Amino acid sequence: MATEVVMPKLGATMEEGTIVSWLAQVGEVVEEGDAIAEVQTDKIVLEVEAETTGVLLKTLYDEGSTVKVQEVIAYLGEEGESVDGIDHKSFSASQAAAAEDSAIQERPFENPNKKRRTPAARKLAEANHIDLRRISGSGPKGRIQKNDVENYLVENTKKITPLAEKIAVDLGIDYKNVTGTGSNGKIVKADLLTSNPTNESHVQPAIQQGEKRVPFKGIRKVIADRMVQSANTAPHVTLTSEVDMTNCVRLRKELLPVIEKISGCRLSFNEIIFKATAHTLQRHPDINVSLDKNEIVYHTNVNVGMAVAVPNGLVVPVVKNANQMGLAALTEECKALGKRAREGKLLPEQMQNGTFTISNLGMYAVDGFTPIINQPESAILGVGTIKEKPVVINGEISIRSMMVLSLSFDHRIIDGAPAAAFITDLKETLENPFKLIV
Repeated sequence: MATEVVMPKLGATMEEGTIVSWLAQVGEVVEEGDAIAEVQTDKIVLEVEAETTGVLLKTLYDEGSTVKVQEVIAYLGEEGESVDGIDHKSFSASQAAAAEDSAIQERPFENPNKKRRTPAARKLAEANHIDLRRISGSGPKGRIQKNDVENYLVENTKKITPLAEKIAVDLGIDYKNVTGTGSNGKIVKADLLTSNPTNESHVQPAIQQGEKRVPFKGIRKVIADRMVQSANTAPHVTLTSEVDMTNCVRLRKELLPVIEKISGCRLSFNEIIFKATAHTLQRHPDINVSLDKNEIVYHTNVNVGMAVAVPNGLVVPVVKNANQMGLAALTEECKALGKRAREGKLLPEQMQNGTFTISNLGMYAVDGFTPIINQPESAILGVGTIKEKPVVINGEISIRSMMVLSLSFDHRIIDGAPAAAFITDLKETLENPFKLIV
């Protein structure tokens, strides 16, 4: 009997997920624990694993489709088994509860010695008689991907320079039987031309072109869709303000050893800005809002998201109740979330229920920018670099540490005056950080 694969419920507030990609193809054998699909929810991509071993009989949705949680998305079963007559939307309450438990909880009896691998990786390894225990996986939780097996094959069969490999791929040259004349027998460009002289005239244009093409899919595609939706839905207005961070520079210098002793983490300007922003948000409830259909929601919690760059995209972990945290606790939380984000270990609940976002590009040579709102939130703060500049104070020129803040807000529900009042208050707080303890 066919087994249903459902859209998992990956968090208490999750109502639907987007199928980013199918990792297994119809007709392919998948084993228990194999990843079948990638699912996107709230800016995080997770894998849906097979609960049993079988043939992927049918997929019910195309990549990019949005599906409600606990809806059937595919079937596993015996080879040749038909599922055409099954009502795929019939999913009992007991099955739904079981699916939710399975999605949220870790498997307590998972064999720790079993190598996690995608179906494509397993298939390629079997075809080349490779023991997967020799290979280290680069995927989530150490899962072995197809490219890991391909890399192993290259490293353990024929050595080839990156340029020669690109030429071989571009021109469809099979270099398995090519003798390498480079160091340690490595295949170089000249070896390919010698073994394939008819392709010589085609090599130079490929090198000059220098193009690399990758599919526009996965988390990059999801982020793009969300950015377009936000830009096209919410009328963005951006206010900028230059802030004198001189007193914050002094404050950080004084608190560095104190915070590090308490939390074991080094205090950065990011945490000071976070603290000041959360402090200011609780004084301006008309900024800490979102639009839910025909209702404006005034949030009682101040949950501040921080944009973190990751390979191929951006994620926004959320610091819950940031206004209630001291600098030591806030520093520890920001550092921990940032580390989990970069390692791809964020949990769905760590990216949910944000009410405001901060995008800090201060580590780059960026003075100011116009950030795009992270919907369903209605405002986002862009932070530029801190640099010393001559500033006129009381008629005299002084060298001060200056920084630009950029506040983008949804003009449908936030007017210019409240937004201006918020960024003015935030500027005054950062210029006089003692306000944070009042």
